[in-house]
Amino acid sequence: MNISFIILLLLALFIFLSSFFTVKQQTSVIIERFGKFLSVRNSGLQLKIPLIDRIAGRVNLRIQQLDVIIETKTKDNVFVKMKVSVQFKVIQDKVYDAFYKLEYPHDQITAYVFDVVRAEVPKLKLDDVFERKDDIAIAVKRELNEAMMTYGYDIINTLVTDIDPDMQVKNAMNRINAADREKTAAEFEAESSRIRIVAKAKAEAESKRLQGQGIADQRREIARGLVESVEVLNSVGINSQEASALIVVTQHYDTLQSIGADANSNLILLPNSPQAGSDMLNNMVASFSASNQVGEMMKRTNKKVKSRAENPPTSLPAPENPQTDANES
Repeated sequence: MNISFIILLLLALFIFLSSFFTVKQQTSVIIERFGKFLSVRNSGLQLKIPLIDRIAGRVNLRIQQLDVIIETKTKDNVFVKMKVSVQFKVIQDKVYDAFYKLEYPHDQITAYVFDVVRAEVPKLKLDDVFERKDDIAIAVKRELNEAMMTYGYDIINTLVTDIDPDMQVKNAMNRINAADREKTAAEFEAESSRIRIVAKAKAEAESKRLQGQGIADQRREIARGLVESVEVLNSVGINSQEASALIVVTQHYDTLQSIGADANSNLILLPNSPQAGSDMLNNMVASFSASNQVGEMMKRTNKKVKSRAENPPTSLPAPENPQTDANES
């Protein structure tokens, strides 16, 4: 077997093998014949004529993502950097348009994103840009769909993934947010203090009311006990005045005993002589008598005034004329 035959055999084998090629899933292959478009081949084992047909290119049919970073300014003259992520894919029925009509699709998409964002963001203030980023993304998607559909590209979604103002602006926004939160915290603290003050006042009022009620009940029980004590003493032949003196003296010495029982007491009871209880009783009786007399006088005076107001005099008596009496005499 000569060498030329071996070379021809190897060449024939190479040509035969080059007639077959494979296409991966979610990929399309453009076949040209003598530089002219021939067909679009999809996934699987494919056949072409060697030396006549060639693979012009491969088109990816999977969803792709392009991140576009844009610097623009807002309505309130704040420069921001925005990151817009565009998710797109080639329409399988329009592989020819995607391959032949548009050479650099990424540049085309980037240009449209720049155009839309720089037309929409200057209409909004910085705070509104953060709040309405979805509206900006929808506007970008709408504009891209209208433009890229002609070239065989379908825009799946557009996302505004980042809004980055200048560092000084971010610091100012953080200070505003912190001040607002401090204001809210101060309002809540003031409201909490007001609630505590009101609750404390209500508690004190309730305490005073209960304390007064307790004192009134105590005095009522003391008076009832004194009445019962006087009745018991009267039943054994002791009159009311003597019974009152005995009760006053007894309470006087009970008080002295309670004071002496406390070693740390700083209270001094004046007067503390043995006749102090009797003097106190006499003074109380005299005070009660004087009060009763004054009360009776006030009652009589009020009755006279009331009687005169109800029965005023109808006519005044005629004045006496001393000159007439002298002439008659």
